[in-house]
Amino acid sequence: MNPLPLPRSRGKLSRWTLTGLAAGLLAATAGGEARADAAMALDKGCLSCHGYPPRGKAPTMAALAQRYAPLSAAELAKKAEKLCEHRLLGGITAHEALTPEESLRLVRWIAAGAR
Repeated sequence: MNPLPLPRSRGKLSRWTLTGLAAGLLAATAGGEARADAAMALDKGCLSCHGYPPRGKAPTMAALAQRYAPLSAAELAKKAEKLCEHRLLGGITAHEALTPEESLRLVRWIAAGAR
C-alpha cells in the first residue's frame, strides 16, 4: 500500500508533482540553513534550469558545485555579485530577481555541495 498517494496526470507524474516531491525530500533530508537554502533555490526557480536534466546549456547544480568548491570567500562574493546583474549571460530573469543577500547565500550553498 502506498502511504503517500501521488496525483497523476494522464498516467504520468506531472512536473509540479515532481517539484513538490523534490521540495519535500530536500526539507526532509537537509538540515537547518542548508534546508533553507535548498528551499530558496527551489522557490527562486534555480532548479528549473540547473536541475536534472538541465534546461538548454545551463550547468547542473552538481557541475556548479564542482566549479565553485575551490573558490575563496572573496571569489564567491564576486560570483554572487555578478549572478544578480542583468548583464550576466544576456539577462536571466531569475538571476535578476535575486537580492545580493540571496545571491550570496545561494552561491555559498552551491560551493558547499548544493545539498
